[in-house]
Amino acid sequence: MAFRHTSQHIVGSLFVLAVGLGLSAAVTAQDAAAPMTLASARVSLSGTSNVHAYTASTSAVRVTRLQVAKEAIGANFWDGVVKPGAIEAFEIAIAAATLTSPREGLDKNMHKALKVAEHPDITFRLLRLEPGAGAQGALRGAGLLRIAGVEREVALDLTTERKEGALAVRGTLPLLMTDYGIKPPVAMLGMLKTDPKVTVSFETVLALPASPTSTIH
Repeated sequence: MAFRHTSQHIVGSLFVLAVGLGLSAAVTAQDAAAPMTLASARVSLSGTSNVHAYTASTSAVRVTRLQVAKEAIGANFWDGVVKPGAIEAFEIAIAAATLTSPREGLDKNMHKALKVAEHPDITFRLLRLEPGAGAQGALRGAGLLRIAGVEREVALDLTTERKEGALAVRGTLPLLMTDYGIKPPVAMLGMLKTDPKVTVSFETVLALPASPTSTIH
């Protein structure tokens, strides 16, 4: 995601993008009546500069809209929900200002490049989910990714894995900062210059509430 002064391999899956690493504290809880909940999520950005590589990540991911087809609700929920058309609406938001890097001094420039004051959230809205090529559990997702106020359609390959009644979704997405109107950050009086290419990676864990019902908005 463009600012990647830090690392960008996630947003995406989103299952999309929903995508989870098991970091529950910063993830907004879903309504108990939801057909599934976001148990944990982590989004990371990675990139390079003329001085060193860098990464940044956050677990401040929240689902803002979720709607699942009634036909997917039932005993075999995880099998049904990954089929085309089962997810009727899925949107997530990532608090851009919570992206942080272990490298000192990068965060301020990254947040400035992401225009976090004017556009506090990076958002993703799923348009469609289809079977992917390759290993079992592979999916191909397409959606609208908005960064720094600029929205573009993206496509990403996802992998899914069942974990003790939950579903882990992972994915990666290569991006160009400049596609989102973001000027690659510079530092050290211009001596450090970042490459506009970044990779977003994400991992999310989707879980079932005690008794899944129909849909939520």
